[in-house]
Parts: sequence; structure tokens; C-alpha cells
Amino acid sequence: MSASTMTALALFPHLSPDPMAGMEMPTPFGWAAAVAMWWVMMVAMMTPSVTPLILLYARVLRHRRGEASSIALAPPIYVAAGYLAVWLAFSLVAATIQLVVLRSGFLSSTTLWSSSAVFSAGVLALAGLYQLSPLKSACLAHCRGPAEFLAHHWRPGRIGALMIGVRHGAYCVGCCWMLMALLFVGGVMNLVWIAALAILVLIEKLAPAGPVVSRASGFVLLAWAVATLIV
Repeated sequence: MSASTMTALALFPHLSPDPMAGMEMPTPFGWAAAVAMWWVMMVAMMTPSVTPLILLYARVLRHRRGEASSIALAPPIYVAAGYLAVWLAFSLVAATIQLVVLRSGFLSSTTLWSSSAVFSAGVLALAGLYQLSPLKSACLAHCRGPAEFLAHHWRPGRIGALMIGVRHGAYCVGCCWMLMALLFVGGVMNLVWIAALAILVLIEKLAPAGPVVSRASGFVLLAWAVATLIV
């Protein structure tokens, strides 16, 4: 895939010409390559937003090292490993959906962006509705409060640290899974869409106005869905 294709910016990708149409694309790794691609993207996109939790966990460890030696401590890498393991599970599901959608003809087999106005509008509308849902708000609240999260979910030892990461990862997946589905519209390997979603996730989780931006993005996505059907 050319650099111009990977950085193409289009509000309505289904109207964009496929610069690689007619080319036969080899797929030597198939599903396994798709899983690896999704997981690398998720690691790059989500690690910045989990950094406050990991840093806070490390700070708590420094304070607790002076307490009784019977307290089992585990380095922050276990929290990170648990968190990224959840996103690996998400990547397994996303890669499977990608292959199903590819076979249905809704995605371009060369650029991996949407080739159907109805498909694009459906994903945009579902993402918009989810951004406005109580479940999204609840998951986002957990992601935005690392101190409260650690206070409620702290567990000692390596398994405990892993589970802290797993639980936090589960809330983050619950917060962001429909945003990640937007990659099926703009292109699974489109660097501009990936960067835009990563910035939106960071704003939602770290900015003071994150919840407001989250809800506002829901209305934008719904309007975008309607526009996609009209153009």
C-alpha cells in the first residue's frame, strides 16, 4: 500500500477511487497478520491513555516498599501486560470481523476502507449512538479516574497487578470499541484516521472537558452518518 493511500483523508471514503483497483493483493498471513496489525495499532493508540494509571501504580509501589515485607509487590509491567492482553483479545475479534466484512464486499480488498455508503452510515450511526449511551459514560468515568480505580481494584502480587490491568483494559475496551470500529469506514491501515481516533481517545480520557467532547462527538457522528447517505 502506497504512502498516499495510507494517509488519504476522505469524509466519504466510499466515494474515493481505489488507487489500487485491479491489483491482486497477496495475503500470505491472512487472519494472523490481521490480528498482529490490529494489536500493534491498539498498543500504539491506547498506551498513552493508560500511562497515568501505570505511573500512579508505580508511585503507590514506591510508598509501599517501606511497609511490612509481607506485602507482595509486583512491578508496573504486570499492569501494562494485563491491559494489553485485553486489547489483544479485542484484536482477535476485530481481525475476524474484518475478514467477514471483506468477504461481504463492504470493504475494499486493497485499501481496506469502506466501499458502501450504507455500511459507512451504519457504522457511523452506531458509533454516534454509543458515544451518547450510559454504558459509554460509565466506562469513560472508570478510565478517567485512575486514583479511584486503584483504590477500588487494588490487589497485591503479580496476579493482582495483572488483574488490575485486565479490569482497566476491559473498561477501556468498553469505552472505545465503537470508536475503533470507525477504522472500517476510513481504512484499517489509514494513518490519518488512526491518528485522529488516538487524539480523540486521549482527549476523552485526559482532558478536563473529555466527557463533553465525547458526547459532542456522538452528535457529529450521527450527522456524518446522515450526510453519508445523502451525498
